[in-house]
Amino acid sequence: MNPFQKNDSKETLFLPVSTEEVPPRPPSFPEKPSPKICGSNYPLSIVFIVVNEFCERFSYYGMKAVLTLYFLYFLHWSENTSTSVYHAFSSLCYFTPILGAAIADSWLGKFKTIIYLSLVYVLGHVIKSMGALPILGGQMLHTVLSMVGLSLIALGTGGIKPCVAAFGGDQFEEKHAEERTRYFSVFYLSINAGSLISTFVTPMLRGDVQCFGKDCYALAFGVPGLLMLIALVVFAMGSKLYRKPPPEGNILNQVVKCIWFAISSRFKNHSGDNPKREHWLDWAAEKYPKQLIMDVKALTRVLFLYIPLPMFWALLDQQGSRWTLQATRMNGNLGFFVLQPDQMQVLNPFLVLIFIPLFDLVIYRLVSKCGINFTSLRKMAVGMILACLAFAVAAAVEIKINEMAPHQPDSQEIFLQVLNLADDEVKVTVLGDENNTLLAESIKSFQNMPHYSKLHLKTKSQNFHFQLKYHNVSVYTDHSVEEKIWYTLIIREDGESISSMMVKDEENKTTNGMTAMRFVNTLHEKVNVSLGTDASLIVDEDYGVSAYRTVQRGEYPAVHCRTKKEDFSLNLGLLDFGAVYLFVITNAPSSMKSVLQAAWLLTVAVGNIIVLIVAQFSGLAQWAEFILFSCLLLVVCLIFSIMGYYYVPLKPGDVQGSADKQTPQIQGNMINLETKKTKF
Repeated sequence: MNPFQKNDSKETLFLPVSTEEVPPRPPSFPEKPSPKICGSNYPLSIVFIVVNEFCERFSYYGMKAVLTLYFLYFLHWSENTSTSVYHAFSSLCYFTPILGAAIADSWLGKFKTIIYLSLVYVLGHVIKSMGALPILGGQMLHTVLSMVGLSLIALGTGGIKPCVAAFGGDQFEEKHAEERTRYFSVFYLSINAGSLISTFVTPMLRGDVQCFGKDCYALAFGVPGLLMLIALVVFAMGSKLYRKPPPEGNILNQVVKCIWFAISSRFKNHSGDNPKREHWLDWAAEKYPKQLIMDVKALTRVLFLYIPLPMFWALLDQQGSRWTLQATRMNGNLGFFVLQPDQMQVLNPFLVLIFIPLFDLVIYRLVSKCGINFTSLRKMAVGMILACLAFAVAAAVEIKINEMAPHQPDSQEIFLQVLNLADDEVKVTVLGDENNTLLAESIKSFQNMPHYSKLHLKTKSQNFHFQLKYHNVSVYTDHSVEEKIWYTLIIREDGESISSMMVKDEENKTTNGMTAMRFVNTLHEKVNVSLGTDASLIVDEDYGVSAYRTVQRGEYPAVHCRTKKEDFSLNLGLLDFGAVYLFVITNAPSSMKSVLQAAWLLTVAVGNIIVLIVAQFSGLAQWAEFILFSCLLLVVCLIFSIMGYYYVPLKPGDVQGSADKQTPQIQGNMINLETKKTKF
């Protein structure tokens, strides 16, 4: 989504002139009378296109919303790898529109391109959903299916991206330009509506529905796939109503050839024998018509302003990666609703839908009445500054999260807590290699330990000597530990005496903003614990310790437990956000537009590549990475402001034949860069 975009036009920005070198424009497709909506000037065919766009955007943003957490928790990739692959996929989605535009303009036309690449799109969703089924193979197969599925999705969504909006514009007659402009407003509304609903719903499908005892990623990917299938069917249903213009030739190819010819001619004639040219593109005049050269000159002026834009996209697109990962370490409980980490992305389309009419109808009008000339370029510069401030806030939040999070043991350190399951107090003394006292505490029976104690090692691994005093009995035992690990020493009765065992704790017990728990079973038989998921948790007998299991925050008043002899339930009470619990079970229980559009999409692609590189190779702490991006965008904003200050819009007479044409505005992930006196 693009917060700057407003509307679009179907007009081709650069019209090739018929010469021997430039293929002539095919004759206009025959006018086909189209049924109108309720007697208006709006063709009925646009209904199918708008519904198609809504479903496709639901499909894309819904799948993408849960993608980072899928990498992290299903494929078990690191945060940096998950971020890198996420942005590699996003970048590919904005490179493939070049291929889609070339296919539509040079070969199949827009309609067939949309149909064929939508089939590829649907196939990608099917394969991606299969890669999220835990019962289907192992991690290697899941990874392969995911990469194949994402590649097909990138080809599908990128390939149809430059076609759908323009195809909708083709449905209007030239005399209905005003209706066409309003159509693009509705079209853009459908994009944000699809994104808004999907980024709210699919995280719920992932987190609130359990599949095979875990988060249901298969359903979270499958529903967007179904919406894409519906998008394809709806679009095909309107086939007989569409006006289908034939392919008009690839204008991007003509532009590239014109630029290349001008550059090569300039260097071939560097001797000075030929007269100097006013502009470097004038060296293409020997082969290409003047109109095309004038159009390319206008194009290059705008493309120059695109140079700083990738840095903006590098920040904006981190909503689905770094910001989502940050949200996994935050409390999403709003009192009336628990916000999932991947649901925070819903704020983007939600605020877009609110702020566009607010700014257009209120703020910009007030600014205009104050006599301030708030041009599009100035709006972009202000937007960049606000993005800088947003990442500065994200860095401050990250620093606060790190302050509140438990400190991790460093090199030659461990964290130790003691759990006393005996029926009376036990005095615990930890001795070093030289019998020096490292820790001495009296632990009451079933005392809730408020903290871990830090112990220092002399090497990476070491034996600690433990003295346990229980009644009049002293027990000596040794336990081996390794650096950078959390441990729990469990003390239990052993006849008239006591014994102990050392258990490793997980370094990061809570994930995805959930609650972690584990069980200690003091019974003499195995216990099957049901936590409301498809899979049960089995805890071995005689002080068996389970692995950690993550669950949603909430009340757990009756957790069902079963042994061979009896069934009983445990009242676990309220399990809070991000907390870690240990429960003991005891005996108690019972066109050029197309060129500009391609260039704009490339700025999004390059922005995602920037994030990929920084995430993979910077090695910075997360808060420092946020500060880096904020500073980089601030520098780019200053450069962009200087470039915009010296940017002089073309006058209507500068481009022959353009005065009577409607100035196009760019649709999709685009921004309207025109001013009132600019003609492209």
